[in-house]
Amino acid sequence: MTDIAGKTMWVTGASSGIGRAIAEKASALGARVILSGRRQEALEAVQSSLSGESLIVPFEATDYEQLSSLVDSVWASGPVDILINNAGISQRSLAEDTKPEVYRDLIDVDLIAPIWLTQLQLSRMIAAGGAHIVAISSIAGRVGAPMRTAYCAAKHGLIGYMDALRTETELRHNIRVTNVLPGSVATDVSRNALTADGSRRGRSDEVIDSGDDPKDCAAAILKAIEENVPELIFAKGNERDLAALRHADPSTFFEIIAEYGKQTAEALKAEEI
Repeated sequence: MTDIAGKTMWVTGASSGIGRAIAEKASALGARVILSGRRQEALEAVQSSLSGESLIVPFEATDYEQLSSLVDSVWASGPVDILINNAGISQRSLAEDTKPEVYRDLIDVDLIAPIWLTQLQLSRMIAAGGAHIVAISSIAGRVGAPMRTAYCAAKHGLIGYMDALRTETELRHNIRVTNVLPGSVATDVSRNALTADGSRRGRSDEVIDSGDDPKDCAAAILKAIEENVPELIFAKGNERDLAALRHADPSTFFEIIAEYGKQTAEALKAEEI
């Protein structure tokens, strides 16, 4: 069991959604919370809602030149016990319409950036005697979903990196790794998603708006940390069933997802006419 009270937790993407909910819940449980994201004012708003000690460290996830010095400054104030790689962006566009640079940008944010931030801290975590690393992936990291080819590529890759990292560090260095695969959670993920030309979508999906409360997701994530759970699937209904079916009955899964993909693509094209 991992006791969150008294631990230092670094949360990226902490200004809203699941990241904000994790920060607020962890603070209420007695953790010292480091808040990161791009927007200083939004992070300050989150900080004002916290009940315990906190630190704001704003940065752009893909500013790799700055990241090393930021990690140095954070660790100068004490070791990071729990790292929550949460910052990310989604996608809503068909592959046939999507510019190549959208793939580069999205994979940079959703895959390379969390790997980079993790790598910069590994030696310090080993020297400190252990830590817990959490990656917020997605059901789309297990299920290839239409209109999300770049997003699925990044989230599948994130799970792969973290699973491999766990094999190297869990028993040798007491560094736990938890992959989190949320389904639909009521956040701005669809509104902020990239479209075919890389622009912000600007509108949400009904399935997202009716999704789970970020606070419930955060509570489940913190419980998974406390219980050292390697993988948490936080989803319900068809999303959870498809994630399970992907391995239990792949033939049926591929039939179902192919039909769903066809319907989704045809509906999108009909909207464009």
